[in-house]
Amino acid sequence: MNGDVIQLVVQVDDLIPRGTRMNVFESIYWVFIALGTLVGIIVIGYMTYSAYRYRSTGDHAADGDDDRPYLGELPTGGGKGRKLFLSFALSAVVVISLIVWTYGTLLYVESPVSAQEADEELEIQVVGQQFAWEFIYPNGESSFELHVPADQRVRLVVTSDDVFHNFGIPALRAKTDAIPGQTTETWFIAEQPGEYQAHCYELCGAGHSGMNAKVVVMEPSAYEEWYASMGENASGNGSGDASGENATATPTAGNGTNASGTASTNASENTS
Repeated sequence: MNGDVIQLVVQVDDLIPRGTRMNVFESIYWVFIALGTLVGIIVIGYMTYSAYRYRSTGDHAADGDDDRPYLGELPTGGGKGRKLFLSFALSAVVVISLIVWTYGTLLYVESPVSAQEADEELEIQVVGQQFAWEFIYPNGESSFELHVPADQRVRLVVTSDDVFHNFGIPALRAKTDAIPGQTTETWFIAEQPGEYQAHCYELCGAGHSGMNAKVVVMEPSAYEEWYASMGENASGNGSGDASGENATATPTAGNGTNASGTASTNASENTS
C-alpha cells in the first residue's frame, strides 16, 4: 500500500515541469490554452448541435420530432438531472486538477532546489537605489551590470537602500520586490549567452524610467575569467566596486541631470 502511494506521488511529481522559469511558465501557459480551447470546442459544439437540432422550420408536424419543446410547455423527464450532474462533475474534476497542478508548479518556482543542491547556486545580492541597481557578488565586489554564467541557476537576493523598487528581467521571467529593510528572492537560469535588460517595475521617482541595468550572460569559462579579474580593473568589463561604477551609472539612471554636469554648473556659479 505504501509503495503504491509513493509511486502515485512520484508520478504526480513527474507532471510538474522542471528547468528554467521560462520553461515552467510556458508549460503553464500552454496547459491553460489547451484546456481552454478544449472546453470552448465542447461548449460551442454542443450549442451549435442544439441550435441545429431544435431549429424552427415553421411546421412542427412535418419535423416529426416529439422531443421538441413548445412555448409554455413545462419540461418533463430529462434524465432526472443526470446531464446537469455529469457536467458539474466533469467541470469540477478539470478545475480541481488544474488548480492542484498549477499550485504544485508554483511551489517548484518558489523553491526549485533542495538543501543539497543549494550549494551549486550562484547567489548575488541586488540593491536598488535611486536610480540604479547594484549587484554584489560572493567575493564582495560589486558592479552596476549583472554578469552571470549560462546554464547555471542564479539566485538573486534583492533589497533597497531608499524607497520601494521592483527588480525584473522580463526575458528571463525573473521579478521580485526591492523593499527597504527587507530581502526578497528570485532565481533564473539563462540558457543562451547574450545581453538582456533589467528594469524597475515600481514607480520610484523622477528617474524611474531610466533605472535599468544590463544583464550579461557569459559562457561558464568566460564568466570564471571575468569573476577572477574583478577588483583588478575597476573600470574594465563593466565591473568594479560601487564607487568606481557610480560615475558610470548615475548619468544614465538619474532624472536627466548627470553628476559631472551638476558639478560643473555649481563650479561656474560659485566662480561667478
